[in-house]
Amino acid sequence: MKNPKLSGRYAKALFDFAKEKNQVEEVNGDLQLFANTLKENRELQTLLRNPVVPCNQKHQIFQSIFNGTLHDTTYQFLEVLLKKRREPALDTICDEFFKLYNAEHNIRTVIIATASPLSEPLKEKIVALLAEQTHATIKLQEIVNPVLVGGFVIKMDDYFLDSSIRTKINKLRQEFSQNNFQVQF
Repeated sequence: MKNPKLSGRYAKALFDFAKEKNQVEEVNGDLQLFANTLKENRELQTLLRNPVVPCNQKHQIFQSIFNGTLHDTTYQFLEVLLKKRREPALDTICDEFFKLYNAEHNIRTVIIATASPLSEPLKEKIVALLAEQTHATIKLQEIVNPVLVGGFVIKMDDYFLDSSIRTKINKLRQEFSQNNFQVQF
């Protein structure tokens, strides 16, 4: 079961400790590697979350995969999480850490959904425009969703802009279904 409060506390503790030791960049890189490994390897994810697998076996597998590839701070932190049986929260702890890292470094993640892939020059223009408006470094995530028909949907923090043709068609459909026009002959 995922607990966002718990994940936030663990992430904040790791972030503060890494900041104190001047290892924020290393820990961030390690957690990126760890999170990507979990996302790409379904078996590892299932094994770590399985409550039937003994803790010492999980620790041995974790050690065989990540010992020597992660910095000591990150490795010891993840070992503590395994010993405390916090495996189900590993991905949310990583996500919370990334949020703290992005806030500290003024990085904003922007998700843009379009009906077809964007060209590189258009991506660069969008990133430049958003960076100019927000005075932040923009990390763009592109999602191709053919259901949108055309246009785009941008999501950044609490800001949501839907300029897709699908939404415009739905609005027109709703207006026509509430036909206020009376035919008079």
